[in-house]
Amino acid sequence: MSRQQAIVIGAGIGGLAMGIRLQSLGFDTTIVEKLDSPGGRAYVRHADGFTFDMGPTVITVPHFIEELFSLERDRADLATPDFPDEIVDESKRIKTGVSGGSNTSRYVKIVPILPFYRIYFDDGSFFDYDGDPVHTREQIQRLGEPGDLEGYERFHQDAKAIFDRGFLELGYTHFGTVGSMLKVAPDLIRLDAVRNLFSFSSKYFKSDKLRQVFSFETLLVGGNPLSVPAIYAMIHFVEKTWGIHFAMGGTGALVNGFVRKFEELGGKMLYNAEVTQINVTRQGRKKVATGITLADSSVLNADLVVSNGDWANTYGKLIDSKYRRWNSDIRIKLTQQSMSLFVIYFGFKADGHEADKLRHHTIILGPRYEELLRDIFGRKILAADFSQYLHVPTLTDPSLAPPGHHAAYTLLPVPHNGSKLDWQQLGEPLADTVLKFIDERGYLPGLTERLVHKSFITPDYFEHTLNSYVGNAFGPEPRLYQSAFFRPHNRSEDIANLYLVGAGTQPGAGTPSVMMSAKMTARLIAQDFKVANEIVNAQPEPKLTYR
Repeated sequence: MSRQQAIVIGAGIGGLAMGIRLQSLGFDTTIVEKLDSPGGRAYVRHADGFTFDMGPTVITVPHFIEELFSLERDRADLATPDFPDEIVDESKRIKTGVSGGSNTSRYVKIVPILPFYRIYFDDGSFFDYDGDPVHTREQIQRLGEPGDLEGYERFHQDAKAIFDRGFLELGYTHFGTVGSMLKVAPDLIRLDAVRNLFSFSSKYFKSDKLRQVFSFETLLVGGNPLSVPAIYAMIHFVEKTWGIHFAMGGTGALVNGFVRKFEELGGKMLYNAEVTQINVTRQGRKKVATGITLADSSVLNADLVVSNGDWANTYGKLIDSKYRRWNSDIRIKLTQQSMSLFVIYFGFKADGHEADKLRHHTIILGPRYEELLRDIFGRKILAADFSQYLHVPTLTDPSLAPPGHHAAYTLLPVPHNGSKLDWQQLGEPLADTVLKFIDERGYLPGLTERLVHKSFITPDYFEHTLNSYVGNAFGPEPRLYQSAFFRPHNRSEDIANLYLVGAGTQPGAGTPSVMMSAKMTARLIAQDFKVANEIVNAQPEPKLTYR
């Protein structure tokens, strides 16, 4: 009997995780990718002897990676606990420098990073966030105002309760019906997890600096701290529980490990293959995805299609509007998209003092916090001031640069292209301004003279190269009314045998979330195609009627 065929659109981390899971479910899977190599947002740029990860660099929950590398062909393992005791119970938790998994180590070496982040404030003071309970409290005592240490104890307790309920218990819940959301709403209200995160953190801290420390992280997944629900306080505990890690060789090494695993399981990669249409046919009253059409007009047929592409682009550009009612053009236009990014990749000569002020991950906050967020997300203007995330991976892995040099990138949250900003005019001056700031403020003194490579990407890259609607960097913005049931679903409501995975769907953006998304989508596929009887941990959902 012939095996069922599956197609995954997009070779980002979510698409690769999806492909690995589909192979373990028994499908013959092809991943099609527009670019010439894998990664998607995690694409790798090589220039002048430097290796630059273009996107995600923060790895959390290494258990998710180990689980993917442990899967076997035709042996779906979706019934095992999502968070086994050796991962959750601190007394049993695996604590190693290689992500806690022997299977991961066959493909990539992952090492812990300390501190997780060094966070600089505009006055030059800083907070080293490392998850150490004693050190954290010492810094709160030093930077905070009277009462902030007691406030942290309450924040810690309440954030843990949100983490326990929102991540450990509900993290893999697919909210495919209103009822599935209403069942958990009382708990989230009781935990005060529905107010915005900045307001939530402000309950516990008087110090503006500490309010920023305990709310900025959502920017790394496209969320505005002023509007993202406080359930995202769980990020603090996700990082505190499993730490921050780095793949030696860069995130691209992790991507290559996933490709190798996928191909070992029998999967097929197809590069330089841009999808122009998801093919849909009517079978009676039912609309069914039957495959894809590529830019060269070739057609690939399949029993199911999974899109790891941008949600709005998937429905708005790849599927004729006559097949869409739930994911209509009106809904796409009304959905608020996440901000975009301006990223500068630069290589420079080392002087031996890079570690004096910088760490592997450094957050440099500007003079304004709340008003800058309103400029980016609300007013959609490019302000004169900025905050940035500066990544210098060669402090951990010198192999990413020529001898005697460092590779780095610095990332600025900026408005998406709904702003109508002209990045052809703005890009070069902004890059020069930011690098001059890093030099003159003493983060990398003499950088201007030591610079040997500079390049950058703007929201135009996200829109035209990565095919993200209005150049968003993280999919729909994670606001309360765009979360859970109201966030795009992993199983299409409009078209049978069409599924979604990745940042734009549930549970959301970020490297761990897109891996969770792949498992959630795999469970839905397993239910629909009845290919894994051992799936006892999957959430039952009512049968959909496609019209």
